[in-house]
Amino acid sequence: MRPISIAFFGTQPYDEESFEKTNEEFGFDIRYFKGHLNKHNVMLSQETDAVCIFVNDFADACIIKALAKNGVRLLALRCAGYNNVDLKAAKEYGIRIVRVPAYSPYAVAEHTVALMLTLNRKVNRASWRTRDGNFSLNGLMGFDMHGKTAGIIGTGRIAKVLIHILKGFGMNVLAYDLHPDEAFAKEHNITYVTLDQLYKESDIISLHCPLTEETKYLINEQSIDKMKKGVMIINTGRGALINTNDLIEGLKDKKIGYAGLDVYEEESNYFYEDQSNSVMDDDVLARLLSFNNVILTSHQAFFTKEALTNISHTTLQNIRDFIDGKELVNEVV
Repeated sequence: MRPISIAFFGTQPYDEESFEKTNEEFGFDIRYFKGHLNKHNVMLSQETDAVCIFVNDFADACIIKALAKNGVRLLALRCAGYNNVDLKAAKEYGIRIVRVPAYSPYAVAEHTVALMLTLNRKVNRASWRTRDGNFSLNGLMGFDMHGKTAGIIGTGRIAKVLIHILKGFGMNVLAYDLHPDEAFAKEHNITYVTLDQLYKESDIISLHCPLTEETKYLINEQSIDKMKKGVMIINTGRGALINTNDLIEGLKDKKIGYAGLDVYEEESNYFYEDQSNSVMDDDVLARLLSFNNVILTSHQAFFTKEALTNISHTTLQNIRDFIDGKELVNEVV
């Protein structure tokens, strides 16, 4: 009997290193492919039992149909989000979907705070200056986080870790969620409010909600108009939570004072690859990078040793449970 085979798409060296170590426990036949899953390479899934993808691989109806034709029965996402998968098509063609719902809320929450502090105290600009022998403080003034108000949109695991950190700074926290956790709010002295009130009163707004049809472009011209002048916006969730063109207009108008982004709505053509020798042909991304009050990181908030270990183990355990006919606790339905 041949070993269980899995085709991995969109892999990087650190993925292979982490999964190979974890796979010593499972013994799967893993085939790693650097390219993102698409209609041109989907044939590589032939004679495999499962396909594993990441955030910038897209499994639309056409891909799902091809996977099913190749005999694939399981699509394993090594990430939490699943907006890149056509769930209706997966159900139609009998392919089950599993994910990694939480690999390290601490990693993402801590990176979120790193973006806040770097923007506020202009750490990156100060570092560039001192390397050039410029020790002037002009233009580097920040503000005390203590006493300021943070607005947190979405209060899942990551947001709750973030809230705990921000309360440690002495910040006031307003929150919005379709399903408020009132017990958590009472315990940590935070207040659930409407989105309009959160926009109006927050000095810093951080996005931690899933990307759905309802939340796409949650931050847009209309919502930005309701915010404080000089507001800081942080997004370590999904790129399309923000309308990037509206964000740029808000930065140009000085309505938005800072933006810290770990995601970008058209990131799949750039993120996780070295593009330093190429001419950037995305005018919107190039404009975004031109602002000195914007920090853009390449979807790295999750990227810690602990998170990679959790991702690899949960992903392979999801596949093992499927093969063994067990309940899929991390199934997307």
